[in-house]
Amino acid sequence: MRAMDIRAILAGLAFAFIWSSAFTSARIIVAEAPPMLSLSLRFFISGTIGLGLALLIGQRAKLSELPWRAIIVFGLCQNAVYLGLNFIAMQTVPASLASIIASAMPLLVALIGWLLFSERLPWQGIFGLIVGFFGVALIMGARVSGGADMYGIGLCVVAALSLAIATLAVKSASSSGNLLMVVALQMFVGAMSLAVPGLLLETWDVQWSQKLTIAFVYTTIFPGLVATVIWFWLVGRIGPVKAATFHFLNPFFGILVAAILLNEGLGLYDYVGVVIITLGIWAVQTSRTAAR
Repeated sequence: MRAMDIRAILAGLAFAFIWSSAFTSARIIVAEAPPMLSLSLRFFISGTIGLGLALLIGQRAKLSELPWRAIIVFGLCQNAVYLGLNFIAMQTVPASLASIIASAMPLLVALIGWLLFSERLPWQGIFGLIVGFFGVALIMGARVSGGADMYGIGLCVVAALSLAIATLAVKSASSSGNLLMVVALQMFVGAMSLAVPGLLLETWDVQWSQKLTIAFVYTTIFPGLVATVIWFWLVGRIGPVKAATFHFLNPFFGILVAAILLNEGLGLYDYVGVVIITLGIWAVQTSRTAAR
């Protein structure tokens, strides 16, 4: 696993900010458009742009040269399930809360690796898991007491689990030389997976506005395409454990963007919980790096 250089650090910071801002843009979209259909359309456009750019620079979708299992798993778990459930949840759940729940992904990755794949996790990592999940429970408990939608919170939790599974599948995809082609193809997997339930369960009722257009274009290009390319590149350059350390910043960036653009209020338990989650993730990732 390579050392973290300045390019990796800058890429990680850019990824964390773009990824975290997606919750705010998604909240704007689902207020004016059906979640699954709008997300399916976003994936189709992002995938088309990515495919065109990949073909332009000479990348090809050869069956023997692409990690198809990782493409399908990542496309289903991250795009269809993780983002699909988050889009549905954010019809009733604030963007800041959704981003905080999603920020627990590194904790879930470590927990799954420890319990199911017998990965070594030193005492510091176990302590970090306990601390991190306590921070999540603290925030969720305060929000539920304040009247937050339990169904939406449940969808966010399931979405975070799905993202953890997707992250475990990233490494083989990031080793492919056709990185942009891989990203484009997993976008199409997400688009097709969401199109069917979207057409069956939703109607294309959109309240077009300048705010919606800006949010959709931004989400399609930056979180949809740019952030995914950065993430695959980052995992391939420094490895999944070190790359996941940039998720430390997701709670901070997520609530910051939501507070600025959506005027979402935050309580004392939110601030305390974010600090606790960050410390828990730091402890887990540090212990996993040392174990490697």
